[in-house]
Amino acid sequence: MTSAEGSVLARLRLARTEGVGPLTFRRLLTRHGSAAAVLDALPGAGRGLTYRPPPPARIQRELEAVAGLGGRFIFIDDPDYPPLLAQLSDAPPALAVIGDAGLLRQRQVALVGARHATALGRRFAGELAEALARAGVVVTSGLARGIDGAAHVGALRGGRTIAVIPGGLDRAYPPEHAELQGLIAEHGAVVAEAPLGTAPIARHFPRRNRIIAGLSLGVVVVEAALNSGTLMTARLALDAGREIFAVPGHPLDPRSAGANDLLRQGAWLTERVDDVLANLPSAPREMPLLAPRPAAKNLPETPPLPPGGAEPDAQLLDLIGASPVVVDELMRRCHLSAAAVQALLFELELEGRIEVLPGNRVVRSGLG
Repeated sequence: MTSAEGSVLARLRLARTEGVGPLTFRRLLTRHGSAAAVLDALPGAGRGLTYRPPPPARIQRELEAVAGLGGRFIFIDDPDYPPLLAQLSDAPPALAVIGDAGLLRQRQVALVGARHATALGRRFAGELAEALARAGVVVTSGLARGIDGAAHVGALRGGRTIAVIPGGLDRAYPPEHAELQGLIAEHGAVVAEAPLGTAPIARHFPRRNRIIAGLSLGVVVVEAALNSGTLMTARLALDAGREIFAVPGHPLDPRSAGANDLLRQGAWLTERVDDVLANLPSAPREMPLLAPRPAAKNLPETPPLPPGGAEPDAQLLDLIGASPVVVDELMRRCHLSAAAVQALLFELELEGRIEVLPGNRVVRSGLG
């Protein structure tokens, strides 16, 4: 085994270690210099936490299986890791990619929306994606039914597209998009954070959504209900300084309520491709397009967690009790980025561990 092969195996082994999430992965690499050095230091690298890396043979089988599919891994410390995604504090340590991995570094727009989309919504998404692709923009989406699928099909007519999936690269979701996933692998790129064989279950979708948001300079929302996963993608993109575009819909159609609400908050009204191209920046904003939530005031400062602290979801859950707490206060206390907090809260909600209340508040649920 060459040193490069050994480095790949060590980094993937560390990324697949239970309890080592994105923040811990970066922290351990910074402290020890390399994944191999981290593995040599385990289990004591976590200052009291016991990390048990998977056996090297299991990781070697995963590497070989991904290579057999025609894919490869990209790690966050690689020079070809997508730079916009790397800006997220909870960026994935490792991405498995089938297809042209270079597309992940190109100018991208995410096009997302309702699974149960209208025929007009699917048509608009396809035509807009085709026009964006013909203009040289890579269209990124989540390969879901409805708007996502229409966006990928349209983008393939005009150029290139990236599909970010919630399970392993060997799991097409939904199953009827297996052929489409294969076409995207041939003429674009398919990206997964989860290991091979991972089923696309509910708690994996917020992780998928943050990747879509992180890869893109802007997110176009076509038909989205209030409190939908599509709006979570938009919120994650907004917190990361990305542009938000929304296609107006009929006020009586609940599938348009989310997009219309984004427009009320200041998203770019999108009726044609020029509405996107004219307002797509060369880099993320330092300040978001939409009005930020008011910051909580008069809160005591909380020192940063020590390097060996708990994983982010455990940190966040510890701050949520039986009394409702405002999300802005959590952001002040946990020292995570707004995008990371929103993604983790959505994941905790899907798992039934918290409840989201009016007024941007959360509370621990009976299952927490």
